[in-house]
Amino acid sequence: IPPRVVVRFGDSLSANCTSLSDQIEGMGWESPYGGVDLTQGVTSLPFKIDSVPEWEIGPMCYTNSRDGDQCTKLLPVTVYKMPDSVSLKNLRTVEEGQQFAIECDVVNVAPARNLSIVWHRGNKNLSSQTFDESSPSPVSKSSVLTLTAHRDDDGAEIWCEAKLNLWPQEQGPPPVRSEAHTLTVLCEKPFAIIPLAISTSTGEKMALNCNATGNPLPSYHWQFPQAAQETYKNQGVSHPIVTRPFEFPGVYTCTASNTQGTVTKYFTIRENVFSKPKKCSVSRLNPQSMLVTFLNVLKT
Repeated sequence: IPPRVVVRFGDSLSANCTSLSDQIEGMGWESPYGGVDLTQGVTSLPFKIDSVPEWEIGPMCYTNSRDGDQCTKLLPVTVYKMPDSVSLKNLRTVEEGQQFAIECDVVNVAPARNLSIVWHRGNKNLSSQTFDESSPSPVSKSSVLTLTAHRDDDGAEIWCEAKLNLWPQEQGPPPVRSEAHTLTVLCEKPFAIIPLAISTSTGEKMALNCNATGNPLPSYHWQFPQAAQETYKNQGVSHPIVTRPFEFPGVYTCTASNTQGTVTKYFTIRENVFSKPKKCSVSRLNPQSMLVTFLNVLKT
C-alpha cells in the first residue's frame, strides 16, 4: 500500500495492496466505496473508486493467513478542493506613515489544515499564514496583512495567493491568486523643482515654469497682474508652463495644489529701461536740404 494518496474531490482513486508473505490465503479491501470482497489465492489486489464522493474516506486492505491470523493496513487518503475564489478587501488610498490593513478572502477550500495564504508585494514574499483546522470538508478562510504606508510603496502591487501543501516540501496543485492591488500612497504636498522667484524684463518671450512634483499630482492656477489679466484671460491659466512675450510688468503668481497642501511661486517681470529707442514718426522734411554760407567777418 502506498504511504498515502492525494486525490481531488470527484476524481478517480486507485491503489494496490501487495503482500510478500507466502502464507497468505486471501486478501480484500474494506471501504464504503469501491470495497473488494475476500479474494483467495492472491498476494496483490487493486482498489479503485471511479469518482471520490466524500471528503473523508479510509480504505483498508486486509490479508488472511493460513494459520487464521488477519493483518490490516489503512490507506491514508487526503481529498482536496482548490478554492472557488481568492480576493482582496479593504482597498483604499493611504497617506504616508498611516497604518492600514488589507484582507485576503479564500472561499471554499479543503482541507484547510493544508492551506497557506501567502502575501506578496511585487516579487517580494511578505508573509504566510497557516490554519489549525480539523474539518476535512471545504471552509472559507481569511488573512489580514497590516502595513505602514511608505512613499516607496506608491505604485507597488500587493496580492495574495492560496496554496495547498499536500506533498512534501510544501508542494501541491498550482496556487490560486487574487488580482493585484496597486497601492496609492499620498506622500507629500507639491514642491517646486526650480527657485520660488525669478525676475526678467518686459517684452522678452520666455517660459515661466511652475512645474512641481507631489503625490497626488498637483493642479495649477496662475494669477496675472491687473494690467495683464484681460490680455491673458483663459490662456493656459491651468498649465504648469506659460510661454509668451510678457509685455506687462508686475508679479505673475502660480499656485500648485493637491490634497496634501499648496506651494506658490512668484515671477517678477520688470519694466525694461534699456529698451531700444522708438522709431521716429516723421515721414518727410520740407525742404529736404538747405545751403548755408558761412561769412567770416574780420574786425579791425
